[in-house]
Amino acid sequence: MTNMMKVRPHPTQNEALLFEKSSPGKRAYKLPPLDVPVVDPAELLQGQCRVQQAELPELSEIELIRHFTRLSTWNYAIDLGMYPLGSCTMKYNPRVNEFVARVEGLAEAHPYRPDTHAQGVLEVIDLLQHCLVEITGMDAITLQPAAGAHGEFTGILLVRAWHESQGNPRKKILIPDSAHGTNPATAALSGYTVENIKSNSEGGIDLDVLASRVDEDTAALMLTNPSTLGVFEGEIHKIADILHAKGALLYMDGANMNALVGKVRPGDFGVDVMHLNLHKTFSTPHGGGGPGSGPVACKAFLEPFLPAPVLVRKAGNREQGTGNRKDGTAGLRDLGTGGELHWDYDRPQSIGRVRAFYGNTGVMIRALAYILANGPDGLRQTTEDAVLNANYIRRKLEDLYELPYKTASMHEVVFSDKRQAARGVKTGDIAKRLIDYGFHPYTVSFPLIVHGALMIEPTESESREELDLFIDAMRAIAQEVEEKPELVKTAPHSTRISRLDEVQAARKPILRWRKTGNGE
Repeated sequence: MTNMMKVRPHPTQNEALLFEKSSPGKRAYKLPPLDVPVVDPAELLQGQCRVQQAELPELSEIELIRHFTRLSTWNYAIDLGMYPLGSCTMKYNPRVNEFVARVEGLAEAHPYRPDTHAQGVLEVIDLLQHCLVEITGMDAITLQPAAGAHGEFTGILLVRAWHESQGNPRKKILIPDSAHGTNPATAALSGYTVENIKSNSEGGIDLDVLASRVDEDTAALMLTNPSTLGVFEGEIHKIADILHAKGALLYMDGANMNALVGKVRPGDFGVDVMHLNLHKTFSTPHGGGGPGSGPVACKAFLEPFLPAPVLVRKAGNREQGTGNRKDGTAGLRDLGTGGELHWDYDRPQSIGRVRAFYGNTGVMIRALAYILANGPDGLRQTTEDAVLNANYIRRKLEDLYELPYKTASMHEVVFSDKRQAARGVKTGDIAKRLIDYGFHPYTVSFPLIVHGALMIEPTESESREELDLFIDAMRAIAQEVEEKPELVKTAPHSTRISRLDEVQAARKPILRWRKTGNGE
């Protein structure tokens, strides 16, 4: 272990709210004299004019600048250090992505422009669709969904629509206990009952158990692969065969594609439909309820049910679909090679639109920039580096932290707090102590099938130097647990605000500031 720490305690300034700093009459701007006739606002607004002034803070420019600058120093960011958040893939977003997304013709494209005036944006969408179809090994794709969970919902609606076209929507969806928590919510929202399948001792699906649970009422299995344990389903072909033999479909949660891109393609090992998270695998900003993207790729038989409209290319007297494979898969239009792109709304079997306009095009542009900048070899290398980094951390920490599943790790490793819990220290305590060492906490207490889970995903972005600093911090904390556990149980110690009462914060949250009668 080195003596180098990523961060040491340092003074941080407290910061009052803008309302608390406000003084009447202060302004952060100065406007030139009015050079047009003054109009009475009451007359202009026809009685809709505000009677009382809005209660807005009044500050000088320097006060305003310093306020937001000081607030910015409290933030942790990928530009400062790693985010070891398992199952979140918080990789670095290259600046070239941002530059390309801000190109005038793309950034200012109006979503209501006629297709003939939007060919540039449509070409970007078209190219991204082709790239993602090739990466996943599927036959067709939609970029409409706005996030991963939205993509899940869209994908299961495709499953339901297809089963209905066969005369029976079926009743249930099977979901392993190692899946993402959004999977059962998606199935329930789509009108299905959920049946849980317990993982075996290796963290995978027991084929005999699966075979006994799949019947004529089973619509699909929703499988996260690699799972939230960071484990790849080595018998995925057999899983697909069991489902298909009973007419059920295999849905794959593609949130963990950062472990597969360039190495294997889900379409080649039996997946029928899947979603991708552009903000995870393809290096775009995470949505946080805002601009995410969760494309859904599918096999040929599900293509007619894709959300409308679908992008097609005019070529002579026929229309060619985009985002379809080059191998001339039966039932699909051939890949377009020229002609104007436009949106096809004539989709009688479509599940309907799931997102306004084209989807979140700013995210699509960033993802395409990342894909093109890396190319096939670069994408494969990022996958290999992500898996290597996770296994490097596993090897360096498995002597101090319990490893509940010994199966080979992919892009993330899941430890448990079993050894530390014997000293009264839990995963949340370790995570909070990690803040004192200058790192963002890992994912705590998830997946649920690992009691006291420490879920760590370094991504491919991190150098060995950064990984060693993280490993040193985790090893130091393990030593602290043995020698002075109270230090860890009361962490963090170097932050502006000490440990919060999480129960009170959840039950009695204070969500807004109110001005009191005495002006405080």
